Amino acid sequence: MVSEHYFNGRKVVIATKHQKEQVTGPALQEAFGMEYIVSEDVDTDLLGTFTGEVDRVLTPVEAARQKCILALAECDADFAIGSEGSFGPHPTLYFLPADEEILLLLDRKRELEIVVKHTSLQTNYASFEQGSEQDLADFLQQVKFPSHGLHVKSPEAYVEKGIRSEDRLNQAIQEAVNRFGTYILETDMRAMNNPTRMSVIQELAGKLVEKMKSCCPTCQRPGFSPTDVIRGLVCSCCSLPTKSVKSLIYSCEGCHYTTCVDFPDSKTMEDPMFCDFCNP
Repeated sequence: MVSEHYFNGRKVVIATKHQKEQVTGPALQEAFGMEYIVSEDVDTDLLGTFTGEVDRVLTPVEAARQKCILALAECDADFAIGSEGSFGPHPTLYFLPADEEILLLLDRKRELEIVVKHTSLQTNYASFEQGSEQDLADFLQQVKFPSHGLHVKSPEAYVEKGIRSEDRLNQAIQEAVNRFGTYILETDMRAMNNPTRMSVIQELAGKLVEKMKSCCPTCQRPGFSPTDVIRGLVCSCCSLPTKSVKSLIYSCEGCHYTTCVDFPDSKTMEDPMFCDFCNP
C-alpha cells in the first residue's frame, strides 16, 4: 500500500536530452520535495527523431516507457520520467496542427506507472518551401522565429538544424540553394528550441502532479483517475441525451476498485447548442 506521501523527498531521473527537466523537475520538487536529476548518458534520440534520421517504431507511450527503463538502468534513482511528443493534424479539428504530449512516471520496483496525455492547439508546427504562395517574412513571424528554432533542408538532406538567428538562417538558405537549387524550412520541435512546446509540457507536468496526488480510496495507490466516460448528459430544452459527458469511471490499476462519478463538471444539463436534436 502506498500513498501520495510515497513520493516525498524521493529521487527521480528525467530521461531527456532536450532540457525538459526545466519544466518537469520544478513541478515535482514543489509538490513533493523530490530531487531530480537528468540522464545525461541516455541518448533518447535512439528511439526516434523529429527529423527522421531515426524512425520511431514504438507507440508514444511505449517510447516514453522505454526512455524510463534506459534512464533507471543508468542512474541511481527511485523513479524515472519519460516524455514523448507527436505533431500533426488535430484529431477532430483536422485542418489545424496539434501537439500531443505524453508524460510517463515509472517505478519498476512497485510496478507503478502513471501516464498523463494532452493534445494542444498551442504549436508552431509548420513548414515552408521555396516558391510557396506564403511570404517568407510572414512564415517567420507565424512560427515565432528566432525565439523558436528552424531547420533548413532540401528534399534530399538537411543543411542545418536548430537555427535561431537571422544570419545563420540566411547562410543556411543560401547553402541549400547553392547545393540543391531549392530550400525547405521546418520548425524545430525539440523542446529546448521551442518555447511553445515547452509551455505545453509544463502544463502537462502539473497534470502529472495532480494524478500522483490522486490515490485509490481502497488501497491508496497513486494515479487513481478516470479511465472511461459515460455520455448522455440530457439537453436542457428537449431532455434528450446528448454526446456530452454525464459520468466518469474511475479505476485503480492496483486493486481494480472502480467507481462512477456523475456530473463531474457540476453540470446536470447540456446547452441546446450541443444537442443533435435541437441543433442538428
